[in-house]
Amino acid sequence: MEHVTEGSWESLPVPLHPRVLGALRELGFPYMTPVQSATIPLFLRNKDVAAEAVTGSGKTLAFVIPILEILLRREEPLKRSQVGAIIITPTRELAVQIDEVLSHFTKSFPQFSQILWIGGRNPGEDVSRFKEHGGNIIVATPGRLEDMFRRKAEGLDLASCVRSLDVLVLDEADRLLDMGFEASINSILGFLPKQRRTGLFSATQTQEVENLVRAGLRNPVRISVKEKGVAASSTQKTPSRLENHYMVCKADEKFNQLVHFLRNHKQEKHLVFFSTCACVEYYGKALEALVKGVEIMCLHGKMKFKRNKIFMGFRKLQSGVLVCTDVMARGIDIPEVNWVLQYDPPSNASAFVHRCGRTARIGHGGSALVFLLPMEESYVNFLAINQKCPLQEMQPQKRPADLLPKLRAMALADRAVFEKGMRAFVSFVQAYAKHECSLIFRLKDLDFAALARGFALLRMPKMPELRGKQFPDFVPVDVNTDTIPFRDKIREKQRQKLLEQQRKEKTENEGRRRFVKNKAWSKQKAKREKKKMNKKRKREKGSDLEDEDMEELLNDTRLLKKFKKGKITEEELETGLLTSAKGPIRTVGLGTSDVEGDG
Repeated sequence: MEHVTEGSWESLPVPLHPRVLGALRELGFPYMTPVQSATIPLFLRNKDVAAEAVTGSGKTLAFVIPILEILLRREEPLKRSQVGAIIITPTRELAVQIDEVLSHFTKSFPQFSQILWIGGRNPGEDVSRFKEHGGNIIVATPGRLEDMFRRKAEGLDLASCVRSLDVLVLDEADRLLDMGFEASINSILGFLPKQRRTGLFSATQTQEVENLVRAGLRNPVRISVKEKGVAASSTQKTPSRLENHYMVCKADEKFNQLVHFLRNHKQEKHLVFFSTCACVEYYGKALEALVKGVEIMCLHGKMKFKRNKIFMGFRKLQSGVLVCTDVMARGIDIPEVNWVLQYDPPSNASAFVHRCGRTARIGHGGSALVFLLPMEESYVNFLAINQKCPLQEMQPQKRPADLLPKLRAMALADRAVFEKGMRAFVSFVQAYAKHECSLIFRLKDLDFAALARGFALLRMPKMPELRGKQFPDFVPVDVNTDTIPFRDKIREKQRQKLLEQQRKEKTENEGRRRFVKNKAWSKQKAKREKKKMNKKRKREKGSDLEDEDMEELLNDTRLLKKFKKGKITEEELETGLLTSAKGPIRTVGLGTSDVEGDG
């Protein structure tokens, strides 16, 4: 392993505490990385820092060490309920990781208590834990931390506890803003004292991050750490030890290529990225069945309570596959990841960089591979220009085993697999339509038939994007998909019960007028307004009749009245009506000879 170093920890201009140095030796970090050597001295000289550095460059220690040193140098020791430092990070997994790194140091300093506040846990228990054990250093996600400031009724006056705050750290700041936490961050900043040290760490610099720097930092020192040997003008964001590859294959060949790759790298550790949670659920199940002898785990943002357990479990594995969404793309440090496989290209170029950065971390080597459709090949040039991220082509396997029939057989045998596949296809198409790089990833150029075959679908789903399209190249299975049962007998029993209830309701409602239930109020109002306007138009149209038309109508009425009273014969009535239909009629009297016309 080759390290990029900037000297030993002892060479820092501000000496570190002996127990901090001891913890660094235990962790196996005898030397600093560039971002650490640039950031730590500034932090310890009471400067606000805005640091931009490539992913995997050791940013976590660049703020954990200054936090401890600043708290150790306090004139008055922190009380149990006083908060000295807060670290805010976008995801639970990253918060857990930072908390773990921090605990390696705080075990040498029993005077400091630390607490982890993240989603997926009972907030009431978090309040009780803080009241019992305190939390001098808080590691939190924005939503949970904001929520804790509102728990005064439960006996937690966090606004008072943070008056002693010395350090605030915003980790992965660009991701915090991308995920829509800007309002939460601003709310939290409103509770914190102005006299504090603030560190903002990010792998990419955006305008939103720049706005946050101006709002939350006071005269910050800006640090931008490039890869060693990279020109200062370069904007490369990926580690130099990362080997980046791409593979071009058709939509209905991609899954077979992925399985072939994983079967040939069973002894290694992989992250496989998909664009949506539904794709993770579906393909995770498929890989579990088709790649034997390998631990397959799935992780995505919609998992509420299992995420932490799965994340920690995968970190401990020597080899295995984690199928995931971009929730794992930022800041996560998983030991010895050999390959990052991007089955679906990410929605933006910066996410591509962060995904790749899960391997080749802190001096290690690593590889990444992105699968592209033939129409997407220009994405390679786009990345080279936009992110200074060159990719080498990897040729696809010429005749990999065709596993799509097996996947279709799984869907026919279990309704759960069938439904997961349909949801995955729909979610993929919808995500594709929203791709930021829409000049390359164009929905109208997508081969839906090949894509459906690649998802091993039994039939095409009904969705707006497919409306009015024909797919002669896709052959649906000759099976009524409504009859496919769940393998889980309890779920199937519930489904049959629901179907029976629907049949009963249909029978009862036959012949009755059907009403649309729970129709949106706005639509109901629009319908009423439309009806009202139509009536108004009809009234206006009636009042705008020309005088001659009105005269014609009056004449017809009078003729009918005369006929009913026996004053004119049926023949005279017909003649009068025909005459009035040909042209204007002037009624003079009531006799039969009084009707004049054009002949």
